[in-house]
Amino acid sequence: MTRKIFLAAPRGFCAGVDRAIKIVEMALEKWGAPVYVRHEIVHNKFVVDNLRDKGAIFVEELDECPNDRPVIFSAHGVPKSVPEEAEHRNMIFVDATCPLVSKVHIEAERHSGNGLQMVMIGHKGHPETIGTMGQLPEGEVLLVETVEDVAELDVRDPDSLAYVTQTTLSIDDTADIVTALQNRFPKIVGPHKEDICYATTNRQMAVKAIAGKVDALLVVGAPNSSNSKRLVEVGAKAGCQYAQLVQRADDIDWNALGDMLNIGITAGASAPEVLVNEVIDAFRAKGEVEVEIVETAQENVNFKVPRVLREQA
Repeated sequence: MTRKIFLAAPRGFCAGVDRAIKIVEMALEKWGAPVYVRHEIVHNKFVVDNLRDKGAIFVEELDECPNDRPVIFSAHGVPKSVPEEAEHRNMIFVDATCPLVSKVHIEAERHSGNGLQMVMIGHKGHPETIGTMGQLPEGEVLLVETVEDVAELDVRDPDSLAYVTQTTLSIDDTADIVTALQNRFPKIVGPHKEDICYATTNRQMAVKAIAGKVDALLVVGAPNSSNSKRLVEVGAKAGCQYAQLVQRADDIDWNALGDMLNIGITAGASAPEVLVNEVIDAFRAKGEVEVEIVETAQENVNFKVPRVLREQA
């Protein structure tokens, strides 16, 4: 039997992830090993293991880092207190926060400076949410995860509110939460431009484009990757009878796939293309495979690395 693979495009690495990985590699070149990284630089085990082999040491908190070695903050962003502590300790630090996450940080600060209390749409405990909420003093940012949470919000002044969102959410789910916020707080101020980033949006649209053609959808990505998990949900909502997150080809559940012939494959923004190829090769090892690329957008976004890494040592 010939299986047909519908390969979603865009998929995989986005500009922010590309930049963050490059920052770690360039820091190792500039300062030698070890270079410390606070939190997984991006949510992908393969990428993290690869950088660890090159001399990066991954820690969860700054107090695990010595004062005399460089430290890099992950692409998800960090609370304000983290760079403040690094400065206080005279550490060399490089911020690999995605510029599109930094944009949300600036937005939250601007609204707060104008006297507005912030509502953040995001996932509790996700490093990006912690980082964005940590730009402002405790209590200044209220978190909502669902439409139901909106009804429970206890705000200071219903007429002085603004909202921001995590960059990696489901577009459709977020739209429902925004509608609920606007219905309850008609004067709430939204972002100047959508906070959900171009890469999240494009990958979800590409999944929707293949969902109707496939029996099963495999999303290459890590279980702690927010944008990858959203792709699984988007696929299921768009009609895929089977949608699974796989870190590597070994995770494919061949029993569940059975004799399904039309398979959709995509990858989260922190998953390298080498893992997508590994999954396709696993199908090739099982028999005839035809691959069709379904492209819904082209991406040419590129972010510069911080100046400190572009300067000669």
